[in-house]
Amino acid sequence: MKPSCKWPSAVIFKFPHLCYKDGLAPDGNCRACMVEIDGERVLAPSCCRKPTEGMVINSASERAQKSQKMVLELLLSDMPEETFSPNNELTQWAKHLEVQAPRFEARPRVKADSSHPAIAVNLDACIQCTRCLRACRDIQVNDVIGYAKRGAESKIVFDIDDPMGDSSCVGCGECVQACPTGALMPSKGAGMIIPDKQVDSICPYCGVGCQLTYNVKENKIVFVEGRNGPANEGRLCVKGRFGFDYVHNTERLTKPLIRRSDVPKTADMTGFDPSKPEAIFREASWDEALDFAAAGLKKILERDGGNALAGLGSAKGSNEEAYLFQKLIRTGFKSNNVDHCTRLCHASSVVALLEGLGSGAVSNPMGDVSDSDVIIITGANPTVNHPVGATWMKNAIKNGTKLILLDPRRSEMTRHATHHIAFKPAPMWRY
Repeated sequence: MKPSCKWPSAVIFKFPHLCYKDGLAPDGNCRACMVEIDGERVLAPSCCRKPTEGMVINSASERAQKSQKMVLELLLSDMPEETFSPNNELTQWAKHLEVQAPRFEARPRVKADSSHPAIAVNLDACIQCTRCLRACRDIQVNDVIGYAKRGAESKIVFDIDDPMGDSSCVGCGECVQACPTGALMPSKGAGMIIPDKQVDSICPYCGVGCQLTYNVKENKIVFVEGRNGPANEGRLCVKGRFGFDYVHNTERLTKPLIRRSDVPKTADMTGFDPSKPEAIFREASWDEALDFAAAGLKKILERDGGNALAGLGSAKGSNEEAYLFQKLIRTGFKSNNVDHCTRLCHASSVVALLEGLGSGAVSNPMGDVSDSDVIIITGANPTVNHPVGATWMKNAIKNGTKLILLDPRRSEMTRHATHHIAFKPAPMWRY
């Protein structure tokens, strides 16, 4: 089988790759993807070579396959008996190429690190492909994961070889998504669970709009993966990747409740147990609950007039939903007491956009910062409030964009700033 780069006449042959992953810069360190190129003396890592006109590539020649199988066998010899991931790419490629049982002595066992609340570290299964390092350094730009020592003692480390839970790791889980063997996985064994189904969705937290996939087992979310959406391109933060346990909280309401008629309404909720709502409320159908709420609003409207009612919209809704909501308040409630949470938290940016661009709406997606020469951040802390959005800024800065940070605090973005203007805030009484 002799594939050529002269497409489409080439024959496609699947050959292994472990250190390569879409979205990461090629590294060429695992040497599993070695191919033979006509006219060249030595084999070449295909992930680091670009085809040229007339190049003839032998990806399935005897010499190339012997090299590929030897690399996989050497890596397999260091794999522990315990499996940390049902989708171990190393064992999948070994099975695909029919690699024999390892003949080599295994390395000394490495102790597991369970210090992190969300991520399990099993360096016993690490093949030192550095995908986690590049994901942390180049995608999220958190610079927590490093590569230390030399030769047989080389290993992945967190900060200065700290336990992961004691390091500066922010728990974004990009390393978990990048790891091919399960050396880094969701804690509590969630990564070993094979889901019944996958549900594509949007992260319910901030407004960046990250697309994700929920992996569900027996109607429970077991782990989350980033999806290649326009806002995140597979990236997630700690909230989007690990902050889903509230869905299964025993105190979460899953059915409408109406206060029992034998329990009078009071402002004092002392002694109320959220896990036992039946002490005060009874279950109701959606139709009954909606009718009950509508009757209460109608009673207030008839008794006190429209000024007694108000509506506060949510930024989680779409533009169309916001329009329908204000129409309900104005026409149904006969009230102009309608507002939106964005007016408060984005009041300053809306004024600035109106003055600068003539529109109070955001004009560009977050990723467009990569095309900017200068980024100015004032009154915001994107690494905390919009972590995935902050990664695009950090990526742009690494590529030469300048950052001017106007903030009396030293936020995490300070270390990326070309200029940090730590102005002294005026006393509150002046406002």
